[in-house]
Amino acid sequence: MKKVVFISLFTLLYFTVSRASSVDTALTYSAVMKKNIKAVVIKPDGYSVSQKYPVVYLLHGYGGHQDDWIKTAPVIKTLADIYKFIIVCPDGNVSSWYFDSPVDPAWKYETYVAVELVKYIDDKYSTIQDRSGRAITGLSMGGHGALYLAFRHQDTFGAAGSMSGGVDIRPFPLNWNIADRLGKYADQPKRWDDNTVINLTNLLTPNSLALIIDCGSEDFFYNVNTKLHTKLLDMNIPHEFISRPGGHTWEYWGNAIQYQSLFFDKFFKKAAN
Repeated sequence: MKKVVFISLFTLLYFTVSRASSVDTALTYSAVMKKNIKAVVIKPDGYSVSQKYPVVYLLHGYGGHQDDWIKTAPVIKTLADIYKFIIVCPDGNVSSWYFDSPVDPAWKYETYVAVELVKYIDDKYSTIQDRSGRAITGLSMGGHGALYLAFRHQDTFGAAGSMSGGVDIRPFPLNWNIADRLGKYADQPKRWDDNTVINLTNLLTPNSLALIIDCGSEDFFYNVNTKLHTKLLDMNIPHEFISRPGGHTWEYWGNAIQYQSLFFDKFFKKAAN
């Protein structure tokens, strides 16, 4: 009996596209935090200043740094080549949750990513300097961060995604140093309510953002993601929701980023027409 081998679209693209993206480590400066912060910048094959490129901001998770994606899921270099966009992976510190912390003024990662970093990338690279050419996504803490920033900065980002995102932080009051950024949940419940993604959906209107949300069915964030999905359905907010068997793992995220990149490419092309 002959064995039938199925090859995915992404596998075919991986082996047929010339993988010649270039990787920079940019040293950016945050005026609001008064320090230098690194970011990995991936430019697609054939990058030229005569062309304007869309940008995908890709956020790491808790305990991570700017090198996590490029080292653990190097497929992102191929995705930059396939879709001809720039990918930016900033250092969000190990536990920023991408807030501007009301507790510690040294942690202002909302302002850094959504304002300072975007300006730096637009100044230094040949980008589409408009929300029609910007998307943001991330994993876990970064999935929370991507939706949090996109919901609050819709003038900056036109599309957003989340992979295994902590989209409601309130069920986890003792985890991942969130209390260090917001204060203890028992003492500051309003801060937690005001800074959790699922409570920011009031900022959305139908089609104000192109949204894609992905979470594995064995992930400890699965329940909060399905609740966000249901809430968006109830509000008639169009979005894509994907769930497959899988947990809170790089194997899952390495797969998820491929679907998210395809989604963002469709958004960029539609916005350009």
